[in-house]
Parts: sequence; C-alpha cells; structure tokens
Amino acid sequence: MLSKELHEAMNQQVNAEFWSAYLYLSMSMDAEAKGYKGIANWFYIQFKEEQDHARIFMNYMNSRDAEVTLLPIAEVKTKWESPLDMFKDTLEHEKKVTAMINNLVSIATKDNDYASKNALIWFVNEQVEEEENARDLIHDFEAITGNKYGCYMLDKELQSRVYVVPSPLAAKE
Repeated sequence: MLSKELHEAMNQQVNAEFWSAYLYLSMSMDAEAKGYKGIANWFYIQFKEEQDHARIFMNYMNSRDAEVTLLPIAEVKTKWESPLDMFKDTLEHEKKVTAMINNLVSIATKDNDYASKNALIWFVNEQVEEEENARDLIHDFEAITGNKYGCYMLDKELQSRVYVVPSPLAAKE
C-alpha cells in the first residue's frame, strides 16, 4: 500500500505525464503546420511516450491498490518561434519532470517503500535520457542557426525516429 503522500504525488505525476503528452502534441502540430515533418514526427513520438509513462504509473498504482484519480489537464502553449525554441522549452520542461520524479523517489525513500523506489528508478534513468536528447537537439539546432539546408537535413533525420514501447509496458504485452 502506498502512503497518502506518495499516492497523491503519483496522481499528480500521472497528470503531469498527460500534460507533457499534450505539450508535445502541441509542439508536433506547430512543427507540422510550419512544414517540419521530421520535427513533428519527433514530438509526436514524445507525445506517445508520455502517454505510456502515465500508463506505467497507473499500472503501478493499480498493482498497489491505490486509486488513480485523473485530474484536469491544464492548457499548453501552442506556438513557437522556431524548432530551437521548441527544444529549449522541452529541456526546461523535462528538468521540471525530473524534479517531480526525484521528489517521488524521496517520498518512497522516506516511507521505506522499496517497491515504489525500485519502480521509480526506471523513470530516473528515463529522465536522464530525456534531458540528454533535448540538450543534444538544442546543440544541433544552434549549430545550424541561419542555415536552411542544415535545418532541412536535421528535419529529415528526425523523420526517421520510430516509436518504441517503454520496457515496463513491453514486458506486460
């Protein structure tokens, strides 16, 4: 059984994961509207990943007899000046998510809830990857600022990204 504090924080995390999905869907739609099909693809895959992250939390909560409460999803930004701005916002957002995950681990540690702490380690590692990917793409877009051909090539590269079901969900399929 989850402590009241951890249960409430996990419900907030489910909401944050769905909000993240909504943000990335918005970025995908904005990129597509501007003709960046590869960038749109990258963010659409992020959208799907965030939905799956929410599902992983919900599955875990259900496994611990903790009721999942779906909360309203707040409004998200809908327009960005450039792909670089999108990825800068992505990095800042992922840093906030990392802080939320770290808070969950802190609560689980304080509660001596080793099962939850163990389940959360996957998210700790996932956040390292999320921040690194955003940082790398910021560097890539900064390197080609003002170079339309460079942006075209990077957009084409991002079009090749494919969706992979996260391991905690793949194991259940």
